[in-house]
Amino acid sequence: MSRSDPHGVLLDQAQDKVALLDETGTYTYVNATAERILGFDRDELIGTNAFEYIHPDEREAVRRTFEGAIRTAGFTEVTADYRHRTRDGSWVWLESRMSNLIDGELDGYVISSRDVTDRVRAERQREEAASHLREIASVSSDVLWMFDADWSELLFVNPAYEEIYGASTDELRGDPNKFLEATHPDDRPAVEEAMELLAAGSSVDIEYRVNADEDYGRWVWVQGEPITEDGEVVRITGFTKDITDRRRRERQLVVMDNLLRHNLRNDLNVVFGELEELDDDVPEAAEHTAVIRRMGEGLLETAQKEREVIKLITDQRETDRIDLRSVVEECVGTVRDRYPEGSIAVDALDPVTVDGRCELRSAVIELLENPFQHSEDRAPTVTVRLSRTEDGADLVIEDDLAAIPAVEADVLTGDHDMTNVYHSSGLGFWLIYWSVELSNGSIAVDADPTGRERGNRITVSLPRATE
Repeated sequence: MSRSDPHGVLLDQAQDKVALLDETGTYTYVNATAERILGFDRDELIGTNAFEYIHPDEREAVRRTFEGAIRTAGFTEVTADYRHRTRDGSWVWLESRMSNLIDGELDGYVISSRDVTDRVRAERQREEAASHLREIASVSSDVLWMFDADWSELLFVNPAYEEIYGASTDELRGDPNKFLEATHPDDRPAVEEAMELLAAGSSVDIEYRVNADEDYGRWVWVQGEPITEDGEVVRITGFTKDITDRRRRERQLVVMDNLLRHNLRNDLNVVFGELEELDDDVPEAAEHTAVIRRMGEGLLETAQKEREVIKLITDQRETDRIDLRSVVEECVGTVRDRYPEGSIAVDALDPVTVDGRCELRSAVIELLENPFQHSEDRAPTVTVRLSRTEDGADLVIEDDLAAIPAVEADVLTGDHDMTNVYHSSGLGFWLIYWSVELSNGSIAVDADPTGRERGNRITVSLPRATE
């Protein structure tokens, strides 16, 4: 076939490299596409052996495929993938179709090749990613799983399933709904409802009990996501995390909270009753009974804050959109009513909606009240400023009191050493810290911001609510 042959002219326009090889693998013809794919002019290739350009790792396999095809009695066509050297010494992946069809007008066997380098690279990247995922899944303590859209086929589950659910992965593959038998009977309706929601295209977040061998004593937290293509659910995937320890701690906290508040309130009621009798019987002891009464009332207030803290850290509610300016305005009014002798100056309050927990209101009140609660010789001056930022909002509260002790400031910023918890003055700062942390915010404390050896500036940064 010559260049002037009309068929040759057409082949030069083809996207694939088309070549003729004799039975030894020597090029007798190659179209112009070879230069685009390989960089070689076709005159450089004709008369050379094609196998010499194939990567050594694939050369013999491709040679055997070619020789096997041309020696087959009947018509056959085979395909081979391999790396072919280019003129600059690099390699491209080719997918070649070889047949034993030969025509008297053709000077060899037809080999049609296309550049599949991008496809091979993408396949290898997927294989590498899948391999990494399998490695991670094999050592993960969480259950990673994937089902088809109607829960009729298990596509993937890692070994952690057997430990947490107390059931066999082989049985789960045989019956994808087998995990329901490992679910507490009282929780199965909720789990089945969650499965229906996922199949319909909704995300789920659910906690329930599993593992019949342990009397369903294990609690799990499951997050599931539907995978959609063209608006249709094609797969369902997610993870299951063992939260038994967290549930146990929450129950312990609630029990201790109930006991503490009940016993403390009852005991202090007795103390207050005795104080009233003591005031009547021994009037001259009034100064001392006032101290006892003040300390008792402080203990009751601490117990109330303790209740708020426990409720905060055991409540699994999500964050919500909060009109922070309205919250700050309301809190400023509340604290002004409680401390009329003090001064709260509102510098500026930008309108901003943040993403946070409803307990932020209690945190703002604690921040505003703290200067009044710790000013002994004079009424403090407090300044409030709310500014919109690129990421959300900054609430800044300043006072003119002595610097907050480092151990207290560390509570607010999250740098507190838990072994020193009893050296801090109370639970108010902890309530602030946990409220802000659970709202995905942060706190910064700047003592002596003006350089006058007095004053504190506390900045609470919160994320902007998503639209």
